[in-house]
Amino acid sequence: MVSTVSDPRPGYGKLLRTPGAWTFLLPGFAARQPFAMLTIGIVLLVQHTTGSYGSAGVVAAVTGVAMALFAPQSGKLADRFGQGAVLLPGVLVHTASVSALTALALAHAPLWALFAAAVPTGASVPQIGPMVRARWAAKLDGSPLMTTAAAFESVTDEFTFVIGPVLATALCTGVHPAAGLIAEAVLTLAGGMAFAAQRRTQPAVGGGTAQHRAARQMSALSVPGVRVLAVVFLGIGTVFGGMQVSLTAFAEEIGRPGVNGLLYGVFAAGNMLSGIACGAIAWKSAPRRRLLVAYPALALTASGLWAMHTVPLLAGLGLLVGLCIAPALITGYTLVETLIPASARTEAFTWLTGSVALGQAAAVTVAGQLADGYGASTGFLVPMGGTVLALITLLALRSRLAPKGVGRVVNGSAASAAERVIGHRPPVSVD
Repeated sequence: MVSTVSDPRPGYGKLLRTPGAWTFLLPGFAARQPFAMLTIGIVLLVQHTTGSYGSAGVVAAVTGVAMALFAPQSGKLADRFGQGAVLLPGVLVHTASVSALTALALAHAPLWALFAAAVPTGASVPQIGPMVRARWAAKLDGSPLMTTAAAFESVTDEFTFVIGPVLATALCTGVHPAAGLIAEAVLTLAGGMAFAAQRRTQPAVGGGTAQHRAARQMSALSVPGVRVLAVVFLGIGTVFGGMQVSLTAFAEEIGRPGVNGLLYGVFAAGNMLSGIACGAIAWKSAPRRRLLVAYPALALTASGLWAMHTVPLLAGLGLLVGLCIAPALITGYTLVETLIPASARTEAFTWLTGSVALGQAAAVTVAGQLADGYGASTGFLVPMGGTVLALITLLALRSRLAPKGVGRVVNGSAASAAERVIGHRPPVSVD
């Protein structure tokens, strides 16, 4: 475990010098890359075989919902039995499911058959991002570098979602409509197995005291603070989904479809830049206070998107929205470490990741319907509605983000098993 002696300027250089970090970072980056290829690969293939963007979007949404519902169970199993034990069979099931979905689409199977294949495809998506975050948490427990690690992972995720869709689109349009999904399956299998092989850096499982065993039996979602964060991340997912659909509709509406990539690139660049900055800052304020500043800023900027009717204005506000997303995401992931014992972190991280996927799937569907029926600008009402509702929840239930919430949930006592598990950490200041 990294020493908890305060370093006034924790940074990326010190983070990347953490012993053993590169052994899981490199395979982890390779293994999470296919996730960003999945949705666009499904959309391009199904649209090619059915001629309908609507059908393609619904199949992709079914995949996203299945992932959101099943990912936390995968995380819970990983906490209990080890990441490798869950990841190896998971990548095999995912590879087989993607292969089946591809074959059915090429055979012009009915839509219900594509839905049937989409469910196991989404349910078996390897949760590499949460697993990498859990490995960081195991190595940096109690260290000020945890915020830096959360920022690093946010930037890595965003970088992945810049490269993945471009690669999948190039394969689908330049090689074959099924090439994107085939590449996704191959990379998932190879990268997932390489990551699973790094057993020395995975969080410890099994054994431990009675208190540790009791904490492992708790569900991460039983902690009130995790439920609040899940709603917060659901709102963030509506931003991602709403922006993807609405920017595409806006570009087509003004007769400049090529500008879509520019607008989304500006939005993604804002996210990456603010993520890098968040990791470089030595924060003095508590994570909860930072979230209560960052999330209102996100809701405020997202609420103005519907009123932007020119490319420069939409690009400028899109940049601001991107700048506001990373601080909210990073702070949410940092808060998990103060709310959850190490034995349930992977599950907690997957609940948050799944919430983003669920919000994104819902936003893609709703924003698409609004844009088709009432124009591109109405699609931007989805990010506004999602973030405002999540903000109301956050403000109303902000007291549940205090670390003491873990103890109350597990057995109703401040001296609970879970609280004793995390009791060795330095106290966390909250407002």
